[in-house]
Amino acid sequence: MKKLVLETTAPFQGLPELVADKEGLFAKEGLTIEWVERESDDKSTRVDVNSPKGLDPFASHGKMLEQGKADLYNACEWGNYCRVQDTKVGSRQVGRRGIVTYAGIVVRPDSEVFTAQQLAKKNVGVPFYFGTHYLALHLLEGFMPREDIRLCRTSNGSRERFNAMIEGDVEAVTLTEPYVSLAEKQGCRVICSAFYHGTEVASDRVDGETYAGFNRAVCEAVKRINADKAAYLHYFIDYHRKDPEIAALTPADLRAGRIVVCDPAPIPAEEMQRTYEWLKGWGMLEQTATPLALVNLDVQRAAHNVAAE
Repeated sequence: MKKLVLETTAPFQGLPELVADKEGLFAKEGLTIEWVERESDDKSTRVDVNSPKGLDPFASHGKMLEQGKADLYNACEWGNYCRVQDTKVGSRQVGRRGIVTYAGIVVRPDSEVFTAQQLAKKNVGVPFYFGTHYLALHLLEGFMPREDIRLCRTSNGSRERFNAMIEGDVEAVTLTEPYVSLAEKQGCRVICSAFYHGTEVASDRVDGETYAGFNRAVCEAVKRINADKAAYLHYFIDYHRKDPEIAALTPADLRAGRIVVCDPAPIPAEEMQRTYEWLKGWGMLEQTATPLALVNLDVQRAAHNVAAE
């Protein structure tokens, strides 16, 4: 058995991996999975921090891999482009993960904001370098000039972001499941929402054959989830069971249609280029001349070719 050390992942970004581990699918591929905690200790809201400039992209995702204590992690595709630019250990993206994440921008019940346009020049709390940070930019720039988008720093933890919104520290926040469903149950409004891809980032200890076995296990988990999504909704509640408001939810409170999983796959070249150019347009990836430098094409190609056989 080969051991792979993975950074911890919540269901909204890693449901297929969690299912593959729990249902013995990795073991069938000869892989032993060990999980290591990577959460950030800083859960504060800072309305005076309005961009990722100067912040640590490895405050959570990638933290353990950078320390040599993990082999693989998954996170949003945009953030991973930025992380692998700044890696000190040569990590690279090796393909897209098996879940397409749903997230939304949410306001409290008494907010005077009813449309995305009304968020112009209002504080929207996001976790910088995380998927909903970039998603907020994508969503809001369709409704207002870029200079009217006012993002500010909030915790990468959904509970802390939810609290910041409810308590009025910010006008709106980005949330993922199950906190979107909790917000709706409490009368909050989802102003706009969308799905987004994520990728896997690996150290040089992960070769194409190992990653192919990992992907085969994930593909089987994807198949099982798609066959009966309702049977897997409890993962979203179980993961956050220490939060009493989430623990009080039932799977019936969640929408199965928000759970979208697909087979892991290579990052399409055209989408890679568009993502790179968009990030550049927001003043990121300033040290990278080509997106090809951000992906281990050899491992990606070998893993997915073998996985497809």
